[in-house]
Amino acid sequence: MSNTPTNAEMEILLAEPRGFCAGVDRAIEIVERAIAKFGAPIYVRHEIVHNTYVVNDLKAKGAIFIEDLADVPPGATLVFSAHGVSKAIQQEAAARGFEVFDATCPLVTKVHVEVAKLAKEGYEFIMIGHKGHPEVEGTMGQLDHGIHLVEDVKDVAGVQPTQTDKLAVVTQTTLSVDDAAEISAAVRRRFPNIREPKQQDICYATQNRQDAVKVMSPQVDLLIVVGSPTSSNSNRLAELARKLGVDAYMVDSADELQAQWLDGKARVGLTAGASAPEVLVRAVIDRIKALGAVSVRKMDGIQETVKFPLPKGLKLEA
Repeated sequence: MSNTPTNAEMEILLAEPRGFCAGVDRAIEIVERAIAKFGAPIYVRHEIVHNTYVVNDLKAKGAIFIEDLADVPPGATLVFSAHGVSKAIQQEAAARGFEVFDATCPLVTKVHVEVAKLAKEGYEFIMIGHKGHPEVEGTMGQLDHGIHLVEDVKDVAGVQPTQTDKLAVVTQTTLSVDDAAEISAAVRRRFPNIREPKQQDICYATQNRQDAVKVMSPQVDLLIVVGSPTSSNSNRLAELARKLGVDAYMVDSADELQAQWLDGKARVGLTAGASAPEVLVRAVIDRIKALGAVSVRKMDGIQETVKFPLPKGLKLEA
């Protein structure tokens, strides 16, 4: 197939907001500052955020990514990923004597704090999330019992809490807003007195990026999502566009974009998951331009101003 564009008027519509959120910014900065302050290598449990480019960039700077704390030498500096970890991992890291910096997103920590507080009051929990995702493992691992995972509406019927007087629901922060609402409604139907969080657990960045895709989808013939296959929130963006009737593809980098996707498409939407850096978005724009796009237009959208403080002990000397 030739690379000659089939549509000379092709336009790129750029989602706003897109890309990095405050939790991802903070997590990456924690690793970079730890390397600058303590020297390489710095050990990181699990991918700091679910993005191949970011992980490879930090590896090149001196980060070593591990899953098992047994792979970290005594006395080393260890960073927990943005997804959070279980109590067992925290205890093991303390027992092994590592210098630990916790890059858990504060919005995930909020869920952990809520679980710990209500568990003391005798609550059991229903967690809405994806089995095996590190955030879910971290949140469920705050307790050694009494937390039940549901992945979809049909799972709700099978939950067997030991009591229903004190039951609370919590949610993975990167879910589809609409799917989570549907599952929450099923949970409420089965357990009408269930306690819900004062503020929803799905994070502002997940909500904002999904809202932007909802606005964009009727205006485009195709949506490209920049994000890695392991990124939950990136996958949800592509899924959402498809539900709205738009062809959508996820790419980890510009070279994954296939020319035939653009055949006959007058307007291409472009967004990025919360762990995907803007440098990848720019590279995808360049690739689409090389394949015939003549203009880039930025959508109106929410300007995000959220910023999270860094943990103590990472201040760099001036």
